Amino acid sequence: QVQLVESGGGLEQAGGSLRLSCVVAGSIFRIGAMGWYRQAPGKQRELVASITSGGSATYVDSVKGRFTISRDNAKNTVYLQMHSLKPEDTAVYYCNADVFDRVMILRDYWGQGTQVTVSS
Repeated sequence: QVQLVESGGGLEQAGGSLRLSCVVAGSIFRIGAMGWYRQAPGKQRELVASITSGGSATYVDSVKGRFTISRDNAKNTVYLQMHSLKPEDTAVYYCNADVFDRVMILRDYWGQGTQVTVSS
């Protein structure tokens, strides 16, 4: 059994910063790519940032230069550092990870979501 636990969301003013964390726990053999998605009310879920097991990162254009995704493989943790927050960043943020369990079955796992609200 694998579980992703997210933390770090909250209310922040425009121009401020937040750091999201996601810890992968359970019966893990290897974690592949990890990412952060977000979904605003009435909007589709979008990929915000992703990172390979080797640390190569990609970002949606709207967050480039403001957000940084990183991971600590020894801690099975992925982070999203968010700077210069804008009201349009307001959404529920979901952690995602591709995980091989100890019987070598690959599954896509999701965190429970954490609310990020940015006020003007």
